[in-house]
Amino acid sequence: MPDYGHEIQFGLFPSPDAANAQHVIELAMLADTTGLDVVSIQDHPYQRRHLDTWTMLSYLGAVTTQIHLSPNVVSLPLRPPAVLAKSAATLDVLTSGRVELGLGTGAFWDAIVAAGGPRRTPGESVAALAEAIEIIRQFWAGGSVRVAGEHYRVEGLQAGPKPVHDIPIWVGAYKPRMLRLTARLADAWVPSMGYADPAALPELNTIIDEAADKAGRGPVAIKRLYNIVGEFGSGSGLLKGSPENWAEQLSELALEQGMSTFILDTDDPDTVRRYALEVAPAVRELVDTERERRRSSAAIAGKRRSSDDAGDATDHRSAAIAGKVRDPGDAAESRVDVRAQSDARPEASSGLTVRATPDDGSRLTDAVPWDEGSRPTHTDTSGRTYAERDNAAPQHLVDIHNGLRSELAQLRDILSQVEQGHATVGQARSVINTMTMRQNNWTLGGYCQAYCRIVTGHHTLEDSSVFPHLRAAETGLGPVIDQLETEHTHIHGLVEGLDRALVGLVGTDGTGTPGRQAIAEVQAALDVLTDALLSHLAYEERELIGPLARHGFY
Repeated sequence: MPDYGHEIQFGLFPSPDAANAQHVIELAMLADTTGLDVVSIQDHPYQRRHLDTWTMLSYLGAVTTQIHLSPNVVSLPLRPPAVLAKSAATLDVLTSGRVELGLGTGAFWDAIVAAGGPRRTPGESVAALAEAIEIIRQFWAGGSVRVAGEHYRVEGLQAGPKPVHDIPIWVGAYKPRMLRLTARLADAWVPSMGYADPAALPELNTIIDEAADKAGRGPVAIKRLYNIVGEFGSGSGLLKGSPENWAEQLSELALEQGMSTFILDTDDPDTVRRYALEVAPAVRELVDTERERRRSSAAIAGKRRSSDDAGDATDHRSAAIAGKVRDPGDAAESRVDVRAQSDARPEASSGLTVRATPDDGSRLTDAVPWDEGSRPTHTDTSGRTYAERDNAAPQHLVDIHNGLRSELAQLRDILSQVEQGHATVGQARSVINTMTMRQNNWTLGGYCQAYCRIVTGHHTLEDSSVFPHLRAAETGLGPVIDQLETEHTHIHGLVEGLDRALVGLVGTDGTGTPGRQAIAEVQAALDVLTDALLSHLAYEERELIGPLARHGFY
């Protein structure tokens, strides 16, 4: 699978040189202030020339403010998993959620044994890693930890503290068994260019993808990180020459090999600056442009495919997404109610050119989880005249909503392909996992997070910034915001419910092929999500276009 759609990120992999500790600290601070996403430290506790990884990461957490921190990767035989889980959770608390955890099975066995660790065969190493991940995840979940493994036993440890965010687990892996374990249990795969050059990535990715599909996770569940080396200058070849050369090559790795986080091994501050300030923005721009082109091409192809599909039910659902269905009978009354509400309060002030997307009330189901007819409304009585610039914030809201509507069409198309046997369940889950509607979790101001990602690439705002701002800025808007909060919660549940229904498709008829009943259940979950999402987006636009024009996002 080429591009998994993950956010493009960049990191630093400095040497933890004990003879030059201050230089390591300064490099990490430089990475933090120039906008890199992660600094990761190799872990070789038996190496006398290296600083201790966890002590180093803790210190770096205290002198940085934004950058994430991770071992790359922990030498598991010398880090007991229960203690490791507590160390990671503690640092996550102290850094307000900036920790990621890279795990490795161990490699230099003579040195590990010399330091008091066990010597393990390849099979034992894989089994020990699986046990360790189970212990770590139980610890982070809280409560009592019990794992009776062959290599690790934890018998009723009371876990704590809990991390402040879901700490991603990276696994460094190259062999098939480890790659399949990564697909089943990890959040990210982190190979190094020195052990797996770009030519090796397709085969390794395929092993992960197939195992992820078999596990019902889908390939997109596993993020792909890459430890890289390179130098700027006049040379040619992989990661040589100009920042433009680097950007083109890293973009290709992202779009064709699915690698999305590039962690640069360097101790040179000038290289860090050029990487952060020249290469990273260029890669993001190239990848965003190509992804948008591919989305547009896919949308066109999807429309053509939909127009060729036979069957009234498919045509009916596709038309509903576009807001063109005119249902007879019982739907008419509901349609009148909702349309009456949407037309009841047009913005009367001059200069406001942004318009809410029409909603004629057509629905595929009667299961929208809120009462559409009793939603609160808010009317501006100021008679304000708007300048052209006032339209920017509400237009961004509509643009983001149009993206969500497009995602909904993609969802319906991919399910149709699963039903017809042209796509796998794992591929369908992968589509969901890359979507804004899944990633923003429908928390307060979620649409603003998406807006910020699109406009600035990687800048984010606090989830709760926009709604409190509007609530405080405009008297009487509170009931509307309360309703929107409630609907965000419902939509989050519907998206998660759809994903669970897709998991239920795996092997439902005993052959690995989805059964008709299971497909019908997924279709029903998707129909409810369609109704709720289109209803919500139209309502949010009707109610927030005016306030956003008056007060902006923050």
